[in-house]
Amino acid sequence: MSPKPAPDLELRRDQTIRIARELAESEGWAAVTMRGVASRLGVTQPVLYSVFTGRQAIIDAVALTGFAEIAEALEAVDAEPMARMRAYLEFAVARPYLYEAMFSMPSNLGFGTENAPEPLRRAFAAIHETFPGPDHSRAEVAWATLHGLATLQMGGRQPRSRVQSRLEYAHHILTQ
Repeated sequence: MSPKPAPDLELRRDQTIRIARELAESEGWAAVTMRGVASRLGVTQPVLYSVFTGRQAIIDAVALTGFAEIAEALEAVDAEPMARMRAYLEFAVARPYLYEAMFSMPSNLGFGTENAPEPLRRAFAAIHETFPGPDHSRAEVAWATLHGLATLQMGGRQPRSRVQSRLEYAHHILTQ
């Protein structure tokens, strides 16, 4: 009898991230448990623990895919501030559960550090390219402004009819 082949851990990792995202989008983040994800994958919890140390590691992995995706969305448009600001808001509104994992849930990801994960650095670089300055302060304030606008818009706390005027005002302030 030949030995059983080793599982493809990268494939299992990708499947786990996909399942966690699907669960969050259909049932909310509370449904993303080790037991729930393992069940959806058709594996036991110990198998899942061989790839992720726990629920937080899965959420962080989902968040990292989000940072890679937002970087792609920002890089896909011209570096002109209005285009990037619009792309940012469209990304957040189209993927609220992913955005929540990226910014609203507890995280073990290193934000604003030299050893921040590459997808996070890449997303910030796209914002920094759009809002350059002698240090990162201007880009950080731009990101915080966009995050605030996105969060309020997703929560229905600002009228959609004024999205463009808010973007124009933020553009004016951030590009002076």
